[in-house]
Amino acid sequence: MRLIVGITGASCTIYGVGLLQVLKQLGIETHLVVSKMGQEVVSHECGMALEELKELATFYHDNDNLAAPIASGSFKTDGMIIVPCSMKTLAAVANGLSNNLLTRAADVVIKERRKLVVVPRETPLSLIHLENMTKLAKIGVTVMPAAPGFYHQPETIGDLVSIMVGRILDQMDIENNLFTRWGEE
Repeated sequence: MRLIVGITGASCTIYGVGLLQVLKQLGIETHLVVSKMGQEVVSHECGMALEELKELATFYHDNDNLAAPIASGSFKTDGMIIVPCSMKTLAAVANGLSNNLLTRAADVVIKERRKLVVVPRETPLSLIHLENMTKLAKIGVTVMPAAPGFYHQPETIGDLVSIMVGRILDQMDIENNLFTRWGEE
């Protein structure tokens, strides 16, 4: 399996870091792209430098490199996950603005009819945000707000990260046991 992972400048970068950690453990090939603000938020929220984040991915692509393989539809992937997804990135993807590698890769995933999961993190949501999410949902993009459930009785932040990462993996049809599912002991 080959996945593109985008991390943008919204809060909850811990979900992106957690996702990369699990994908690495599962041996899934990852192509990481991080926006400038994504780098800053990862540093602020997770205390990680870009170099540490790169080590979690199989391949890292600079967001300014529009000649990277993931910018082409002929480079086969199983899909893309943008976690967290800022409203700026969401708006760009929803409106076909491919002005950097992250948004170009998302555009390619959409045009090639591959799976795209966006994990927006903003509150409250404006009508513009909701319209952009609706536009993406109408074309088959999974819009999965960064809102973990509590039915599994989380005790740590790690537990909250696990349920979100597990649910993201579910959307990509990747088997996992990161959280207790409803009705399971």
